Amino acid sequence: MNFNPMNFITNLSYMLKGMIGIFVVIGVIILITVLLNKFTGGKK
Repeated sequence: MNFNPMNFITNLSYMLKGMIGIFVVIGVIILITVLLNKFTGGKK
């Protein structure tokens, strides 16, 4: 096993893309939920 600290720096771009993807998916889920509640929510 070889420890190379520079690999961490090169992998930061992949981690950033993954985090952005997670936040986009969460945002889409929240948006769909809000829209469904707006259109299907009955008057009380």
